[in-house]
Amino acid sequence: MITLSVLAIVLLSLIFMKAGPDLILIGGLTLLVITGVVPAEKAIEGFASKGLLTVAFLYVVAEGMRQTGAMNFLGQRWLGTPKGIVRAQAKIALPAAIGSAFINNTPIVAMVMPLMTEWSRKIGISVSHLLLPLSYATILGGMCTLIGTSTTVVLNGTLRDYEGLSEMGMYDISIIGIPIMVIGLAYLLLVSKRLIPERKSAHQEMSNAREYSVEMLLEPTSPLVGQTIEQAGLRSLPGMYLIEIERQEDVIPAVSPQERLMGNDRLIFVGVVDSVIDLQKFPGLKTAADQQFRLEKRHNDRVLIEAVVANSFPFKNRTIRDCRFRSYYNAAVIAVTRDGQRVDKKIGDITLESGDTLLLEARPSFLEAQRNSRDFYLVSEVQNSRAPRHERAWAARIILIGMIILVSFQFFGIDMLKGSMLAACVMIATRCCRASEAKASIDLSVLLTIAAGIGLGEAMIYTETHNYLAGKFVSGIDYMGDDLRNNPRLALAIMCGLTMLFNNIITAKAAGLLCLPISVAVARELGVDPWPFAIAVIIGAASSFATPHGYQTNQMIYGPGGYKLRDYMVIGIPLSLIVCLITTIITPLWWPF
Repeated sequence: MITLSVLAIVLLSLIFMKAGPDLILIGGLTLLVITGVVPAEKAIEGFASKGLLTVAFLYVVAEGMRQTGAMNFLGQRWLGTPKGIVRAQAKIALPAAIGSAFINNTPIVAMVMPLMTEWSRKIGISVSHLLLPLSYATILGGMCTLIGTSTTVVLNGTLRDYEGLSEMGMYDISIIGIPIMVIGLAYLLLVSKRLIPERKSAHQEMSNAREYSVEMLLEPTSPLVGQTIEQAGLRSLPGMYLIEIERQEDVIPAVSPQERLMGNDRLIFVGVVDSVIDLQKFPGLKTAADQQFRLEKRHNDRVLIEAVVANSFPFKNRTIRDCRFRSYYNAAVIAVTRDGQRVDKKIGDITLESGDTLLLEARPSFLEAQRNSRDFYLVSEVQNSRAPRHERAWAARIILIGMIILVSFQFFGIDMLKGSMLAACVMIATRCCRASEAKASIDLSVLLTIAAGIGLGEAMIYTETHNYLAGKFVSGIDYMGDDLRNNPRLALAIMCGLTMLFNNIITAKAAGLLCLPISVAVARELGVDPWPFAIAVIIGAASSFATPHGYQTNQMIYGPGGYKLRDYMVIGIPLSLIVCLITTIITPLWWPF
């Protein structure tokens, strides 16, 4: 009863308290250990779980893809300029779902969400119409393979703890996941346009952004060479437009969308700082100052920094060229605004005045050196401004494909944990991402939530709480009549629905880890094979659609999409019922009772 009381406290805390689920679950686990209900060695087994370690390494793999821009340029070429909201959602949903079958869906959303935010500005569609279908599509696609969602990975790692069960193969769950994905995506495309209101995020509601004039140089080796302005995606950048091209001795003003790009073109853009970051994501497009910027480190080791010129600036009222700004500060000025308006001159000819805002390209060490300097009033890094390592994108793609092949066919006995470990190590070894970036990419709160959830599940098994709850569950079926007791499909539907209910109230992994031992015990009480019940819980735990806090991808899009709880419930509850119905119909056909 102590275990059951602690679980009740944990559930209520997750619903009503504002503390993170990791803290609440660890608190509940600590309480069970301190009271002596479960031994400490049992409680901490989750911290050595194969599923937990797999999720951690998959974060590193996704970070390598993000740091190299391996998906950005391909995404821009694929997305284009669709006509209408439904077509835009279709261009997002299908690739996101397929990608999530092979890459953990949480990192997928982390990689794609900034691209969606930029794309929504380009095509003039509210980001609220795009991000919710993106999250739901990745959840649906994640059910198609073992590695699609961290919830499935974690639950699969615990199956061997139950008699009669063993770990699933890469595609064992696909027989249910693929029909769920196809029908779920069709449902989303049919209803989301009408049911998702047009909302604005906090970022979209900001105005009066500073406008810069920036010169970019197109390298002769860039894949953009030979493409028209429109084909290259440089015509519809949000908050930025191309005003002219300098080509050798010629100047091309009022640039036509059909103008073809040539190597060493200087492209003059005007726009806000966020769009300057967008420009850096195009392979082979560098800031023009980079050609004369002699730093020891490469372009992708530098960041964009905004600095406001102070009244005590030593080179006030002198031009950037005359004061030798680059040599003195080891930073390049790539744009200047004055009173919020761009200064429309060649960079070297601009005379610096107090209050000017400089957009600089420099090493991160510039921030520490100048943060408390009397030369600048304010020095701040532009977020996510480090240029992708485009030259490593091919390596990142090969590593990802190699991991999928090795894990899918179990070559050399490589399972999901070994495959993700190998891929993560190769990502770092090939400098697709640095070790520091790899460590920073791992979401510690997610890992703690997983570990504590597994610990609570172990506590239920150790104290036989799951058998007690299963007995109550079966007694409830007995109360409804023998016909219902002899209908295990009904019990299967109830367990799947119950898991869905819990995963929307608490978290997906915690719900799965709590319901899995109960479902196995229910199968034992009914005298049937536990496999269909285990599959129903795995699908139910992965189907978090009705609330924003049940799963990480729903949490990630909540603020940027400007959503409210109602938005999730209106679309998510019918989608959950559809998934539960498909699971109840198909599962017993493939895994008989």
